[in-house]
Amino acid sequence: MSRTPFRFAEGTAVVTGAAGGMGEHVARLLAGRGSDLVLVDRDGDRLDTLAAQIRAAHPGLSVTAETVDLAERDAVDALASRILAGHPEIRLLVNNAGVALGGDFARLTLDEFDWVMDVNFHAPVRLTHALLPALTARPGAHVVNVSSLFGLIAPPGQSAYCSSKFALRGFSEALRAELAQVGATVTTVHPGGIRTGIATSARVGVNIPAEEAEQGKRDFEKLLTFPADRAAGLIVEAIEKRRPRLLIGASAKIPDALARLAPANSLKLFAKLVGASGRRTTAGAR
Repeated sequence: MSRTPFRFAEGTAVVTGAAGGMGEHVARLLAGRGSDLVLVDRDGDRLDTLAAQIRAAHPGLSVTAETVDLAERDAVDALASRILAGHPEIRLLVNNAGVALGGDFARLTLDEFDWVMDVNFHAPVRLTHALLPALTARPGAHVVNVSSLFGLIAPPGQSAYCSSKFALRGFSEALRAELAQVGATVTTVHPGGIRTGIATSARVGVNIPAEEAEQGKRDFEKLLTFPADRAAGLIVEAIEKRRPRLLIGASAKIPDALARLAPANSLKLFAKLVGASGRRTTAGAR
């Protein structure tokens, strides 16, 4: 595995979920370090505003905005084709986009479950697979997959979200071992309670009562204390140092330690940590 620091100014960085939260701050930091950018999000208005701001601040960079719904597999494939056609020197892929869905498994529909898996897992896999030849054309490329606290522990009410984030974690660990053979590196990121909109904008299963859904969101808002710009700074630092794993915030580090040291009781202790003991979780942590 290459231990040479990642060189940001040597090519294009692709960032999904770039219109807000950690993705937006990562994009701004990458631009400051000289990366050309392909920014991807489903919120076209916010994405275009961000792209215009970065172009104004860094006129020497190439900045492309791609409005794409990553839940649509054909759209992901078409996005990859456009990226390869317009940006042959891809050096960094940041799979940051994610969605959350609350509700216990028995009351979720399979369409709801599949929507989470499509955005959080299948889209990163498809995009990585399509861009891999460009990323590995020469040594030194890097891939970042943003998993979650819920890629480390699995509380009730989060079957879809945990499935997607545990899957992304496993994919990342296998990919890391494979890419080490060709001089590329992978970072898996596990954010805890980051101050973004993922919890408040989380979907709730159609069969979940509104009062229960709102209570779950309020419970998890208590976790959202770590600033998104600081989280982005840690991610960019992890990219530069090619760290294999990054846990962000005590709300990720403490449950990770509990899961390792006391796996049978870790969820009870986690519930006490967020003040939601005995209730099912209906919002996501990021």
